[in-house]
Amino acid sequence: MLAKYAGRCGACGGDIHPGDELESSGSGRNRAWVHAACAGAPALIPVPGDAEAALVPAAATPARAKRPRPPAMVAPEGAVEVYTDGACSGTPGPGGWAWAISRERFGSGSAPSTTNQRMEITAALEAVKAMSGPLVVVSDSAYVVNCFRDGWWRNWRTRGWVTSSKSPVANRDLWEPFVDLVEERGDVVFRWVKGHSGDPMNDLVDELAVAAKIAQS
Repeated sequence: MLAKYAGRCGACGGDIHPGDELESSGSGRNRAWVHAACAGAPALIPVPGDAEAALVPAAATPARAKRPRPPAMVAPEGAVEVYTDGACSGTPGPGGWAWAISRERFGSGSAPSTTNQRMEITAALEAVKAMSGPLVVVSDSAYVVNCFRDGWWRNWRTRGWVTSSKSPVANRDLWEPFVDLVEERGDVVFRWVKGHSGDPMNDLVDELAVAAKIAQS
């Protein structure tokens, strides 16, 4: 099922964008809508509504319960921070991605018909491809960060790239080579940053991704 509104994932707490692939988790008062990639994880945000509703509007989403955060990934010695971001208008629609370690060193690109999730993954993947040496990928996408920090990819691979509810893992064509590259390198970790919170580098990659999207839309 595709999300109709913006909101929060009931498992990872990350942002849900219109058009993101969702699955229902739990039942009754404990039912929540979660990223398809989060299916099988404990639900944190009960979401009201009938079975046909993709997601309630973000303003109506109850505050999520507190839970201990997974430990942060330990940055390798001498690691460089690279910020990444994706942008998209419509689902599918024109999108852009970007990575940057400074205003002078960055990369960006676009796709004519894509989704926000695919642009977020692509931004991080292209950053890892472009940068050698120990790396900290900083993203405001919980979808990207949690895949590696929480080890989602291990379960996906073990199950043959299906979720716990037997649905194909969304965006496998991007995730599989990305996982292989990160595993092969062994010197890449991921850190989440809150988007649009005044972080200068997060703001920079957001601007670059939006500019790339607009340039070809």
